[in-house]
Amino acid sequence: MAKEDHRKLNVTLMNVKKEFDYLRGARSRWKELVFSFDVMLEFIKGFRNLHFIGPCITIFGSARFDETHEYYQKAQELATKLGKVGYAIMSGGGPGIMEAANRGAKEAGSLSLGCNIELPFEQKPNPYLDKFVNIKYFFVRKELLRKYSSGFVVMPGGLGTLDEFFEVATLIQTGKISNFPVVVMGVEHHQSMIDFLDNLIKIKTVSEGDFKNILFTDDIELAFEHIKSFRSKRPILKPSRPLWILGEQKIVEKA
Repeated sequence: MAKEDHRKLNVTLMNVKKEFDYLRGARSRWKELVFSFDVMLEFIKGFRNLHFIGPCITIFGSARFDETHEYYQKAQELATKLGKVGYAIMSGGGPGIMEAANRGAKEAGSLSLGCNIELPFEQKPNPYLDKFVNIKYFFVRKELLRKYSSGFVVMPGGLGTLDEFFEVATLIQTGKISNFPVVVMGVEHHQSMIDFLDNLIKIKTVSEGDFKNILFTDDIELAFEHIKSFRSKRPILKPSRPLWILGEQKIVEKA
């Protein structure tokens, strides 16, 4: 391992340990204060890097699908259609569905963004990114993805993908966010989840209206129209110009 790679791994391991220690329970007041400042700095890093992206759709899904896979191709096609009507496209910045999303954005000429979480065996950024941001803590990254997204596309994936889906569904249900479209691609793949949600409605632990923003489909055009239909309902405040004194820069597309 090269010296620089070894240094980066050590830093990442240290950051992973910080989050692990935090989640173990109560600690000294000093440790909690220091950690709070570290979290604040991570949020500020996210704000400074993502503040100027405009309307954005985040696409989640497995890192394990290559470009020959059906879901890779669908993610790429949908990202291209969304990019052509002015949406920036954000993903975790890695391979698989993430790469497909960013690749589609580049084909459309829209901004292509990656918001990654630091892990000991971190994934390498895919080659279709205009901006790649590394975040130390899972909960900070999740908040940044929701804050700067105008909607989510959920492709077949693992636990992280499902976590993002259920958390945003909860925020919609509880009124913490509004006019936020969610598309879940892959009806057959997600059939057991659809049945589970239908059963929640049946036993009245949730209301049918809790899922009104969520569309399960295999149809690219239906997915596109569902997201676009929320555009006028969710106006995006135009951010002010970057301030050089804060080290801000407008994100530009890479050739």
